[in-house]
Amino acid sequence: MSSSPAMSPQLSTMQSGLLLVLTLLGMASALPPGTLEVPAGREEGSRRCFMVVKALCTYKGAQVRGMGRSAGCQCQASTCVPQSYCQDIYKGQLPSVHSTATNKQLRKLAATYTYCNLWIRGVTRCKGGSWKTSWEDLSPWNYAKWASRQPCRWFRTCTVFNPKDGLWRSRACFLLHPFLCQY
Repeated sequence: MSSSPAMSPQLSTMQSGLLLVLTLLGMASALPPGTLEVPAGREEGSRRCFMVVKALCTYKGAQVRGMGRSAGCQCQASTCVPQSYCQDIYKGQLPSVHSTATNKQLRKLAATYTYCNLWIRGVTRCKGGSWKTSWEDLSPWNYAKWASRQPCRWFRTCTVFNPKDGLWRSRACFLLHPFLCQY
């Protein structure tokens, strides 16, 4: 005849806590701890490659340069600058998207690793009394894939790419998001 020991309330609470932690870990990335980057994808018919960088960073100050690899990999909200990271690590930049094919490829690549919104290089601002969205690399604005009621035209915003639906949304530039690099 087997008997099981009576479960103490402490043990039951600890098991519940462990179960919660394991559940939350299951929702986290499958990448090894400390991994910020994921394998690159190459644009079809082009030499451009794209990388998903999972560090949470603001867009603000994205034109500041000079951040080395170790600083970029230790992204803190106050120090991580996506554009500098892309420039310093990949000799690239946040991507500007100019076609449906590129947008689809970015969606496929990004959705493999995250469902978080990712910074891309578009900025919406009021210039000369009218609102305009442009690529910060000064390439032509010849394609857009905005979600409904986007872009926001109340204040200067930066653009995020959503891997779930491939649509773009305006977000305050001080928010934290992972980002894409093009190189």
